[in-house]
Amino acid sequence: MRARYRRVRAELGPAVTVVAATKYVPLAEMAVLAEAGVEVVGENRAQDLEAKHGEYGDAFRWHFIGHLQSNKVKVVNRICELVHSLDSHSAARRLEVPALLQVNLADEASKSGIAPEEIADYLGYDVRGLSTMPPAAEEPEASRAWFARLRELAREHGLAELSMGTTQDYRVAAEEGATYVRIGSALFRD
Repeated sequence: MRARYRRVRAELGPAVTVVAATKYVPLAEMAVLAEAGVEVVGENRAQDLEAKHGEYGDAFRWHFIGHLQSNKVKVVNRICELVHSLDSHSAARRLEVPALLQVNLADEASKSGIAPEEIADYLGYDVRGLSTMPPAAEEPEASRAWFARLRELAREHGLAELSMGTTQDYRVAAEEGATYVRIGSALFRD
């Protein structure tokens, strides 16, 4: 894993933060990430975040990348340095850490996120940037237009951070200006 992580880090350069997505990483395997030199992990569920942080605390910088429910904000406030998935005023009012707005660019019913026209409504909170998950596609290049659109929206609103790209399309995301990429399986397989 160390070699895979270093390869991804080197490929992306210092301007992009690699967030190791740990949704499918069991608690017992988190040590492998620390040993590989992973610095930032992103968890999808508050319950898993608590358990993993309880065991590995300062071994990582913690981000929350899953759907943020208002009743889970206390956990996130206590543990995380950044939320990638803010999409409600209810959560925003309770949040004490910086956030990225999750934008549902393709208006997919199966995904969380706000509409692009709602971005301005959230700028009174500590919003540092935008995040998106494009529609699933076979080819990474299919995500480029979505990433370019998010970059343009961030520029229009004066936001510097972009969380976009996963194992499948992180290279394209980086080319389009991602400052964070969320990578899971690329760290665990060649």
